[in-house]
Amino acid sequence: MNRRMIVFAIGKLLSMTGFLLFIPVMISFIYHESQGLYFGIVGAILLLLGFLISRKTPKKKNIYAREGFVIVALSWILVSAFSAIPYVLSGEIPRYVDAFFEMVSGFTTTGSSILTNIEGMSHTGLFWRSFTHWIGGMGILVFVIAFIPIASGRSMHILKAEVPGPVVGKLVSKVRATARILYVIYAALTVIEIVLLLFGGMPLFDSILNAFGTAGTGGFAIKNASIAAYHSAYFDVVITIFMILFGINFNLFYFILIGKVKDALRSEELHYYLGIIALCIIVITCNVLPTYKNVLEALRYAGFTVASTITTTGFVVVDYGKWPLLSQMIILVLTFVGASSGSTGGGIKISRIVMYFKSARKELRKALHPHSVQTVEFENQPIDGNVISSIQGYLVIYLIIFVVSLLILSCYKIDFASAFSAVATCLNNVGPGMNVVGPVGNFSSLSDVSKLVLSFDMLAGRLEIFPMLLVFAPSSWRK
Repeated sequence: MNRRMIVFAIGKLLSMTGFLLFIPVMISFIYHESQGLYFGIVGAILLLLGFLISRKTPKKKNIYAREGFVIVALSWILVSAFSAIPYVLSGEIPRYVDAFFEMVSGFTTTGSSILTNIEGMSHTGLFWRSFTHWIGGMGILVFVIAFIPIASGRSMHILKAEVPGPVVGKLVSKVRATARILYVIYAALTVIEIVLLLFGGMPLFDSILNAFGTAGTGGFAIKNASIAAYHSAYFDVVITIFMILFGINFNLFYFILIGKVKDALRSEELHYYLGIIALCIIVITCNVLPTYKNVLEALRYAGFTVASTITTTGFVVVDYGKWPLLSQMIILVLTFVGASSGSTGGGIKISRIVMYFKSARKELRKALHPHSVQTVEFENQPIDGNVISSIQGYLVIYLIIFVVSLLILSCYKIDFASAFSAVATCLNNVGPGMNVVGPVGNFSSLSDVSKLVLSFDMLAGRLEIFPMLLVFAPSSWRK
């Protein structure tokens, strides 16, 4: 274990976080708010702390899988922990456990909230809350790698530990260049959405923050009624389209940029992703049609809710808790499915689910024809046995964490549907659940222990479980 390199990388991260905390300070000057003072104080402390920790470059810069996992897990925990402090100091979220839960939810792009009156917050607090979505969407350390050299060409293990999906590769030869390409595409799509929302008449501040929530597939709203507060079919359609776009593997956008459009459109994962969305929208539209005035209104709400759920964004335009049971069950299933690998979305991921089914089909065929040679193919390529074993192990650990979390929450006063959906929505980074934690509710009534358990679930879900487990394993720290 290269501990000095871990400390050095975390120092760089703290410095970058300190710098970013001065952005809400500027927002506070614009709106003449005092809350920016507390962000500035914490930002200055992190800049100094990060400088002291990382002022000396380690002689050995090796970062292997173990170091990559530990750096990523510790970074996400520390950034969430420090980012919660300004909210406590300013009194906007007085209790630290609540502030920590909110920041974990922000950086992991979950969107679950303990706030009961979002519109009562300052512009400064709202901006940082939504900005955490944008930073966490593509990855905190991917952002750092893109602009600050950490370990030259040895950062691939950090990228693998932070970018969602069973398989991660470089777009170009250098990891830093790959990180920059990802963020350029990410920023460009965000700006386009902001422009389109402005074109529809949404205020600039609202447009920026809602675009942050869409881009990171996070869903922190700045209105108590979420996107429903705008009562605009235009906004619903624009945000629906961009939620779906941000749920697509960003490698495909890169292929389109370099002219490989056909290669991008051949993506098997893309076909499944869009197919599932289309099928669910059609079924739900037919199911909820009697509830609405016409087909277009039913299609609008069904399309938005399906896109928001499968991409794990969590924006709300309608209380789907009042929909027929079939539609509610589809929404619950989509909570687990998630978006594409290499996107900003959460969940198990389309690629894993397709591989699960193909692997099961292979085993079935092998039982019928024991002497035949069966292979699992994905994206027109045979899948290595190690990848299959890895995703199977992922599912087992995922289920164990889910069950243990559910048992802990059941020790407190909460009904089964609320507890089950709370764990599901946090572990899959979706946002709203059912009943108490549903689209018109929040997580404020849960116990502190429940909030900490769900905070772990959010981090585990965003980081694909393994980094969060390995950072607490004693074997990870042995030399």
